Amino acid sequence: MADSIMQVNIVAADHPVWAGQAKSVVIPAYEGAMGILPDHQPVLTLFQEGIVTVVDPAGERHEFEVSDGFISFDSNRLTVAVERGRDVRRRVAADQEDDGASA
Repeated sequence: MADSIMQVNIVAADHPVWAGQAKSVVIPAYEGAMGILPDHQPVLTLFQEGIVTVVDPAGERHEFEVSDGFISFDSNRLTVAVERGRDVRRRVAADQEDDGASA
């Protein structure tokens, strides 16, 4: 299981947010953070607004701001469906560009 990976798709109502392989994903569940690892038992659950954190096979962390939604996990395929979602790094870069333009 140490070398296991899963396929992750994060989708918003109007666009794909991120897709790729991952070693782990943490979602903002209603009763606290919920971690999903490869070979996890199938699960379908709701979650609340917050940050979804994905760790890819190289160990790089990807963080996404998401509205509430649901996840579906089965056979090492995780789907995270949200109304709105975006990459935190892209938001930070856009905010920095806006700050530079207004200076």
